[in-house]
Amino acid sequence: GHFRKQHHLLLHTLSSIMKLALVATLVASASAFAPQSSVRQSVAMQAENSRREAISTLAAAGAVLIPAAANAAAGESPRFSVFGVIGDGGSYSEGAAYGSDQAAKLYSPYSVYGNTGGDALYEPSKDEEINRKKKYIIESQKRLSLLPAYVDKKQWFNVKDELTRYMYETRGAVRGLAQSDAQKALAKSFFEAIEETSLQSTLKNQDKAAAAAAASIKYLDEFYASL
Repeated sequence: GHFRKQHHLLLHTLSSIMKLALVATLVASASAFAPQSSVRQSVAMQAENSRREAISTLAAAGAVLIPAAANAAAGESPRFSVFGVIGDGGSYSEGAAYGSDQAAKLYSPYSVYGNTGGDALYEPSKDEEINRKKKYIIESQKRLSLLPAYVDKKQWFNVKDELTRYMYETRGAVRGLAQSDAQKALAKSFFEAIEETSLQSTLKNQDKAAAAAAASIKYLDEFYASL
């Protein structure tokens, strides 16, 4: 960021000098059509003012650039970084690579992040993963327990909401925890029950929706008890 500010200031300085030179040229051209006695004095004054402004602008730019040079230590070679791939991550020349560990392999030539593998990825323990999936099932049991009342009141939109906004996580948890053949059979029956509940709710078939909702609650309770 500091290097970019210096670069922008230098560009602004060069632009100012070019503008002043252009003004001086225009004044000199206009003088050809004015009386020579007064024109010479005017051109001389314009040139002197332009020279002073240019020197003042260059001095200001130099004052800003001096702190950057002060960052270098005595006897130290110039430091640089090219696109965050090679060079020195402690230099200002590449903002994206500043402070990065360039001795380690990167995720890609265009990334400042380390390569994946080893300690780069979070790997939960087996017990932690099992407990996380069990929590999804417990929450799903609470949500499914609301279905009979929704069906009884014919609140079909609430039935659909409960079967869509959280059941994605439930499906993943049930599939991940189903190990034995009996658990897999219960998982299949549960999936079929919630799909039937959704279908009958869409058709607004109250009796069949109530039976399917009760079956989904039963199968999920049995599945959790088998864990």
